[in-house]
Parts: sequence; structure tokens; C-alpha cells
Amino acid sequence: MLFHNVYFWLKPELTPARRVEFRRGVETLTGIKSVMKVTVGAPAKTGPRPVIDHSYDVALIVQCRDVAAHDAYQADPIHLAFIAKFKSSWTRVQIYDSE
Repeated sequence: MLFHNVYFWLKPELTPARRVEFRRGVETLTGIKSVMKVTVGAPAKTGPRPVIDHSYDVALIVQCRDVAAHDAYQADPIHLAFIAKFKSSWTRVQIYDSE
């Protein structure tokens, strides 16, 4: 099992409508056949602690069977279209992959 955890920091000047559009764009990734599960969220309303980072705007967690499925996800046209359409929306992306 591989978990592909992606955190997006969006540009501050994005309008609320553009932020909604971005979130919907992330949700299109659920249509990729090589993934088992896709979860999209925002920072939880947990209390502040030195080890918690609430500074991101959107979290994406993609669950794959294995590295091969992850690699297929990366090359999928849905994923590539998402990047092409929305890459100008973020200032930072941080990824943590774990098995």
C-alpha cells in the first residue's frame, strides 16, 4: 500500500470562486482508475501545537495498491490535466509518500 499525501498552499489573491474551482479540480482525481481511494480536505480545527502545520489550504491523500499504481496515477491524463489547469493557483506543493 502506498499513500501519496499532497499539500497545496494556494495563492492568497485567488477569489473564493477560484478556490472552489480548485477544490473541484482536485476532486476530479477520484476518476483515476489506478487509485484505490482519494480523500480531499482542509486543515482540521485542532488546537495549535508546535508539531502541527495548519498553514496549507488543501490536502489530497491518494491511496494506491503499490508503486506501479502510483506511477500510473502520475501519468494519467486526468492528473496531467489537473496540473496543467491549476498549477498557476498554488505557491507551494509539498508531497509525502509513504508505504
